[in-house]
Amino acid sequence: MGIEIAIAAIKAVVVILLLLGLAGMLGWVERKGSALIQDRIGANRASIFGFAGAGLVNTLMADPLKFLTKEDLIPAHVDRFLHTLAPCATLFPVVVAFAAIPFGDTVHIAGRAIELQAVNINIGLLYVLAMMSLGVYGVVLGGWASNNRLSLLGGIRGSAQMISYEIGMGLALVSVVMTYGMLDLQGIVRAQGHLIGGWLPAWGVLYQPLACLIFLIAGIAESKRNPFDMPEGESELVSGYFTEYSGIKYLMFFMSDFAEVGLVAGLLATLFFGGWQVPYLLADGFHFPWGATLALPGLIVTLLQVASVMVKVLLFCWLQILIRWTLPRLRYDQLMAFGWKGLLPLALANVLVTAIVVLAVQG
Repeated sequence: MGIEIAIAAIKAVVVILLLLGLAGMLGWVERKGSALIQDRIGANRASIFGFAGAGLVNTLMADPLKFLTKEDLIPAHVDRFLHTLAPCATLFPVVVAFAAIPFGDTVHIAGRAIELQAVNINIGLLYVLAMMSLGVYGVVLGGWASNNRLSLLGGIRGSAQMISYEIGMGLALVSVVMTYGMLDLQGIVRAQGHLIGGWLPAWGVLYQPLACLIFLIAGIAESKRNPFDMPEGESELVSGYFTEYSGIKYLMFFMSDFAEVGLVAGLLATLFFGGWQVPYLLADGFHFPWGATLALPGLIVTLLQVASVMVKVLLFCWLQILIRWTLPRLRYDQLMAFGWKGLLPLALANVLVTAIVVLAVQG
């Protein structure tokens, strides 16, 4: 029992550190990436003995130090407990949801089978949706507890937006569940391991391309980033629901946005792009369609699986950052109309078509 607890604790710590590290790196990627897109230099002011590290010192050292040492200002006549709870309620659900994403197959160490997944439950997809839905409470609390009309408006916008786009996201995932017949994220990844026609990897995007697109759009809306950043709306609401936050509380809101980007990227990779699957890689090595094989040690296979999911996550993180700095912000009425009149009918139609196809195949 003690060994099982230790293994679970190690996996949980690794996932938390991985997600928070990814969020920090995405802050740097967004700064330098947006600079490249807009033909700017980007963050380069802070340095150590003249070494700026292409903005790494700014983003990973100077800014965290500033946030951690800055005074925590709390507006007058507010509920101090709720004001403090809001950033925690925003970041915590993302972290625990990310724990359900598998990073590899089962490994055997000292005769013990270990799943490369911090939270291994057979309803993993439902668990992730439940945790993502809790993020709206942090946004609402942040706006309401700030005693600021602009912050309150940002919180109201955020709640309406996140609830609206969660419906389309949920229906897109219903299509995935109908396709694979399970809610287990590890099982869904394993189901994508076979080949179509003997050579094409059976990734989810080939079975559910529309669901993949809907999930990507709804995921960007859930993370409240351009073109869906209405809860912040700097030109209208100063900084929206976290205008009245400073120091480490502001940093938690800031990091939760990038953590959500990582979560959406991880789910995209897991559900639609094979997760830790590498084309033609089995437990004992590569088996190519033309008959050639390449035997590999189990450790190398595991490292390739972990590298596969990490590369896919980073690619989808970069895609979201590229979209954020390419598309203009929607008007609020356009945002809501797009969710209810655009994504929702498409998601419903996709569920209907998927049900018909599944019944035809099973019949």
